[in-house]
Amino acid sequence: MRMANLPWQSVGRVWSLALDFVYPAICAGCGIMTGSHRGLCGPCWSTIPFIERPYCEVLGIPFVHDQGEGAISPKAMASQPVFDRLRAVAVHRGIVRRLVHSLKYKDRTELAPMMATWMARAGAEELRKADAIIPVPLHRWRLFLRRYNQAAELSREIARQSGVTHLPRSLVRKRATKRQVGLGRKARLRNVEGAFEVPAENRDTVLGRRIILVDDVFTTGATVNAAARALKRAGALEVTVLTFAMAFAAPI
Repeated sequence: MRMANLPWQSVGRVWSLALDFVYPAICAGCGIMTGSHRGLCGPCWSTIPFIERPYCEVLGIPFVHDQGEGAISPKAMASQPVFDRLRAVAVHRGIVRRLVHSLKYKDRTELAPMMATWMARAGAEELRKADAIIPVPLHRWRLFLRRYNQAAELSREIARQSGVTHLPRSLVRKRATKRQVGLGRKARLRNVEGAFEVPAENRDTVLGRRIILVDDVFTTGATVNAAARALKRAGALEVTVLTFAMAFAAPI
């Protein structure tokens, strides 16, 4: 039977089988064959250090013991962030670190839908109340060199899955900054100070709104604090940071 005479469902099935032959379904973590694309094998899945309650209501850092509803960690009390709260999928180590690195530096943008699905679950409560989703932007020269913004890849998928408005141009990085990797906390703060702004023509997209600010990984918080400060100055009502990974020493 000629391809032209096949029903569209059959054509799609043939095309899917052809793609599976050329690009077989493999685990996004270790590379072994799996039953579906954009997934993990059982052993890799079992090693993911998911962040679950109980955790600090502000920073999302997990507690060893339940501290009661609305508990805030000493770290959040000692240094209150500019953003209102943070939610993350998992601790930045092992397979989680590899996924972040692959998306960010190895052009593995096909990982974004899977990672975004987990992020949408981690931030489900805040997404239900959100008015818009905004990615942490790259400077235009960094974007030109890398060709894509990993935060925008994630935020676009989260918006598609949640139905929340995606505003990838409402926040811009007006000044080129050094890579944060390898910098100490104070150096990170200086590096991103004043680096973000909401252009005047975009302020009405932010004013009075609850914003979900998306990034791939949270470390010291310097970048998302600087971005949240720009959003708050433009009149954002709330800023919730949603990341795939969080780097910290241990539960408290």
